[in-house]
Amino acid sequence: MEPEAKPFVEHMGLEKDEELFEPHLPFEAYSGTHKDATVTVITNGKDNVYNTGVDNVGTVPASLATYLALHKLKDRVDLLINAGTSGGFQRKGGAIGDVYLTTAVSHHDRRIPIPGGFIPYGIGRLESRDSNSSDDGGDNKNGNSTVINPQKLADMLQYKTGVVSTGNSLDKTDTCDQHMMANDASVKDMEAAAIAWTCALLQKPFLGIKVVTDIVDGDIPTQDEFMANLATAAKSLQTALPQVLDAVIGKKCSDL
Repeated sequence: MEPEAKPFVEHMGLEKDEELFEPHLPFEAYSGTHKDATVTVITNGKDNVYNTGVDNVGTVPASLATYLALHKLKDRVDLLINAGTSGGFQRKGGAIGDVYLTTAVSHHDRRIPIPGGFIPYGIGRLESRDSNSSDDGGDNKNGNSTVINPQKLADMLQYKTGVVSTGNSLDKTDTCDQHMMANDASVKDMEAAAIAWTCALLQKPFLGIKVVTDIVDGDIPTQDEFMANLATAAKSLQTALPQVLDAVIGKKCSDL
């Protein structure tokens, strides 16, 4: 969402990139440099299909924007970072403002109870690669996953780690909650698994950074807690992202 990205874009002095996406698309890009690296921030823009004018959210715009950007930038992309807000869980020790680096992604609302592989396909779990996996994607024990192992980075920066479970609703049903527990989710969001899937298709390394805005298993309605903490979480991302960039620039993913 734009409110999540704006503080970081302004803090980094990034400028709007009019060339990355075709003008009829809603997606927006901002580019600049940090140390020796080019940094490009992409947002999903505003809805112009349903004529609501709200931020495009969910797996469809996230996956499409990611694919178009990676396809256009090609070999200029060393690492894709999915940075954004998320729900946390009391049962996993989560608190408002916590920063998580994602160890795996899954879906909790793609329930396809048909034999022959559809159940695991619907869950869509992608685990982090071993730290000694080859940088070119290659074959590894986690199939085509390009989710990098964030543990060293988390230890260095004193961030938490955990699985992110993705769904297309801000709230949850009891069935969603059962699936998030089965996914061992530490955070809940609306795009990470779709972006990681796109990265797997194009074999680009993926790292998720999530700041907690609301407690999924708490007593406050999700939408109220989310809106109350969105600005604070965006400022937290503004702090966390440069720290992550400083830690990864100049290194291979296998060195993280």
